[in-house]
Amino acid sequence: MGVRRGLPIGAAVLAIMTTLHTGSSTVGDVPPSHESTSTPSNGSSPGIQLADFGTHPVSPDARYLAQWIAASGDHLGTQFVIVDKNAARVHVFDPASRLIASSPVLLGSARGDDSVPDIGSRPIADVRPEERTTPAGRFVAERGRNLSGEDVIWVDYDNAVSMHRVRTTNAMERRLQRLATPTIDDNRISYGCINVPIAFYEAYIRPIFVNHRAVVYVLPEVKTVQQVFAAYGLAVPHRLAVTK
Repeated sequence: MGVRRGLPIGAAVLAIMTTLHTGSSTVGDVPPSHESTSTPSNGSSPGIQLADFGTHPVSPDARYLAQWIAASGDHLGTQFVIVDKNAARVHVFDPASRLIASSPVLLGSARGDDSVPDIGSRPIADVRPEERTTPAGRFVAERGRNLSGEDVIWVDYDNAVSMHRVRTTNAMERRLQRLATPTIDDNRISYGCINVPIAFYEAYIRPIFVNHRAVVYVLPEVKTVQQVFAAYGLAVPHRLAVTK
């Protein structure tokens, strides 16, 4: 599955991004509709496209990445998805880079930003606990079916990582309860796939991929954002605000 390189960011965009206000690390499940404006309210040039989060804060890393996506046009003019592993949330943006919905998700049980080589060709029973990571990066995702015939969104087909409806076949895993709790400590349970609440998947994830592919950005949890996305043009020095 191919990956296209993003457009480079000009100096004006870099200057804007370094002065953007960072927010806290949570966001409501479905933000209310809000109007976007062609003239940024922070005094930047009206020709620079910025992401619109409405009145809802997101984590500093997610905010930073979304601003780069909007400014560079890296999302190829379609809706896009950001998976924030540290916050255990998925954010859905429209083609104009406006945040339209957000939800908790379940992720790989092991911390890490890379998939083990050849893990996609192994039986799932052979995947060791420390190998159950959700890889970070930029993925051109598309609809498909897994070996069980279930329709899923293939995020990283070669490594068998998909985004799909939460599965409840193993009651002992308590996946629905994990999604419902306010803490993120219990959201690590999968073999690496991204589990989304069924209603959210049907309303916001599945429709994006009905007619075309779209970009899914998975934020790192061990590496820095720059290490993961530098190859696509994101190389701005970035210092996260401390939030409590």
